[in-house]
Amino acid sequence: VQLQAFGGGLVRTGGSLRLSCAASGRTIDVMGWFRQAPGKEREFVAGINKNIYRLYADFAKGRFTISRDNLKNTVYLQMDNLAPEDTAVYYCAARQSLLATSTPADYTVWGQGTLVTVSS
Repeated sequence: VQLQAFGGGLVRTGGSLRLSCAASGRTIDVMGWFRQAPGKEREFVAGINKNIYRLYADFAKGRFTISRDNLKNTVYLQMDNLAPEDTAVYYCAARQSLLATSTPADYTVWGQGTLVTVSS
């Protein structure tokens, strides 16, 4: 299985971006998004399983929406009302399990990151 993320870029405070992550190979049970800012540890953003059960980090609730298209084996992250502290490299990840978790070590496949920069 390979994951490929798209959609990063430069946006102003209050703006929106939509990230996509396509999985090639077999169908993924759980897909998630993580992010890593310079000098910080990788942190969980959101995850979703095949039954569309969603899990969000507290900072993502109300601003970010994770969704997936099972036919396309693709996960999306709609990010609204972005702030400078959202600046980071965003990674998609996958695990074969029932539910999403917030622990990076639970995910076995990782895509390349896509940079999101929010200017003030």
